[in-house]
Amino acid sequence: MIQTPYYIVYEEKLRKNLSLIKQVSERADVKIIMAFKANALWKTFPIIAEYINSSTASSINEMKLSLDCLGNDVHAYCPVYTDSSFPEFLKGCSHITFNSLSQFNRFFPQVKQYNNLHPEKKVSCGIRVNPHCSVIDTDIYNPCVPGSRFGINADMLPEVLPEGLEGFHFHALCESTSYDLEKVLQAFKSEFGSWLPQLKWLNMGGGHLMTKKGYDIEHLIHLLNRLHDEYPNLNLIMEPGSAFTWQTGDLITEVLDIVEDSGIKTAIIDASFACHMPDCLEMPYKPSIAEAIDYNDSCKNKYRLGGNSCLSGDFVGDWNFKEPLKPGDRLTLLDMNHYTTVKTNMFNGIQHPSIWLQPSHGTPTLLREYSYEDYKYRMD
Repeated sequence: MIQTPYYIVYEEKLRKNLSLIKQVSERADVKIIMAFKANALWKTFPIIAEYINSSTASSINEMKLSLDCLGNDVHAYCPVYTDSSFPEFLKGCSHITFNSLSQFNRFFPQVKQYNNLHPEKKVSCGIRVNPHCSVIDTDIYNPCVPGSRFGINADMLPEVLPEGLEGFHFHALCESTSYDLEKVLQAFKSEFGSWLPQLKWLNMGGGHLMTKKGYDIEHLIHLLNRLHDEYPNLNLIMEPGSAFTWQTGDLITEVLDIVEDSGIKTAIIDASFACHMPDCLEMPYKPSIAEAIDYNDSCKNKYRLGGNSCLSGDFVGDWNFKEPLKPGDRLTLLDMNHYTTVKTNMFNGIQHPSIWLQPSHGTPTLLREYSYEDYKYRMD
């Protein structure tokens, strides 16, 4: 039995998502690239590369990880580039999106010079635009919230786009539907449609949760093909994060103790929401637990889960269980792969869960186990 806590990724579920994503890519003639901000478990990249080998990077480290482990087609977007970082992006990326015209004007001369010296590997530049269409309820994940620092407004663009500006990029979704995308596209075309005939590509960002049960794949494909008909000059790009690893991995924990105060029972587990599941506190959201039961008034076995860090707010609740929880019980926190493993930290020096892969056939394989040295040298 594997020692808790540990993350486990299921190859069969991962392949199911990847197969659907590739199907959409082919049927809608859209390049779908993986966002490293949602998944950076590079030991699973050989599986992903069988279906998709392009990525989007928002840092030098993400770009390098793609070049090392996934593929050479890297699309970069950063809120800002620096004099020290930009030359590296230029050497490693196929597309670079700028967040402002001032950043584009500052760095495009380097791009032009690079493209003249390397005509076989030209880098295409784009700019992020703000469609001012919000379909996201949680402000911390809403790039179109009033006062957003992401993207430019239509009144900032000249009628004729500057030399070298070949693409637009917008990002306005978060775990959203194709109907949300349709709404955003209408707003985007209303504000920026007059410039689209001048462009070569359109990147529609992330948040397209096409692998979620009930997502209308046919509507998405129809929507994208209609966009091709309207603007045949545009190559379409999407960069979903969650869709790649949606419901492909869990976090297995063990109950260590039960405490009670003011009539509230808390099961303290050997993992931490603050350290190992930070989205549960940030968003916030309450994960499903495989061993829990549906709520009913007669259930007397209601518990919070408390993390094992010293942060007072390191808890989430409540769940109901058929039997009272006790030390030694194992709990399976579902869907703990996308945006979870990439956000973990070592606050309090809490031991990081190990990471395992469940192959389609055979026994689980250890991908990574953490030690004191990982904590020590992270602070070095």
